[in-house]
Amino acid sequence: MDFDRLIEREERLRRDVLAGDERAWRVWYDESFGELNRYVGWRCGGRADLREEVLQEVWLTAVSRIGDFRPAQGSFLNWLRGIAANVVRSQWRKQGRWSRMTTASDVRPPEPTAPEALLEDHERPLRVAVALAALSERHEAVLRAKYLDGLAVQEIADQWRETPKAIESLLSRARKAFADEYTRLAGLSITDDSLCEGLIHE
Repeated sequence: MDFDRLIEREERLRRDVLAGDERAWRVWYDESFGELNRYVGWRCGGRADLREEVLQEVWLTAVSRIGDFRPAQGSFLNWLRGIAANVVRSQWRKQGRWSRMTTASDVRPPEPTAPEALLEDHERPLRVAVALAALSERHEAVLRAKYLDGLAVQEIADQWRETPKAIESLLSRARKAFADEYTRLAGLSITDDSLCEGLIHE
């Protein structure tokens, strides 16, 4: 489905939802739940309890703010992901895990770590989730598009209506921001780009 037809369809669903059509909500829910669940799980570092809390809050927020959704600015799923990113960030801060990790990492300087040791780290998914929560929305969005959605640079450029060169540059900055944040949290040194990408992808 091309972008114009997708926008038209989501505009129609939005109108129906605002008019109280429960079937329209069901269409959106059924189409979005699987990918939203996968995204939230990625952002929660595999913590099922946190994932459930976040999902509930995302849907409650979506119901109360559906009038704010603008299909021309992005799909309904991406709008939900934006809400989820903010909820996850808030949850990490509220639970204090973010500050505890930051404090722990500040007491020792980063040291180069063997790739196999880094990938075997049992807290890796949690650190990845917290590092992602510290990124800007744009950096998180481009990493999500590339590594969670599996889109090629050209596909991201087409969807975002930007040049491939601009997306490549953004990806480079986003990977560096992620690596810097992960390093700060874990007290490790990530110098291998492919390893950094592997962490994000997981």
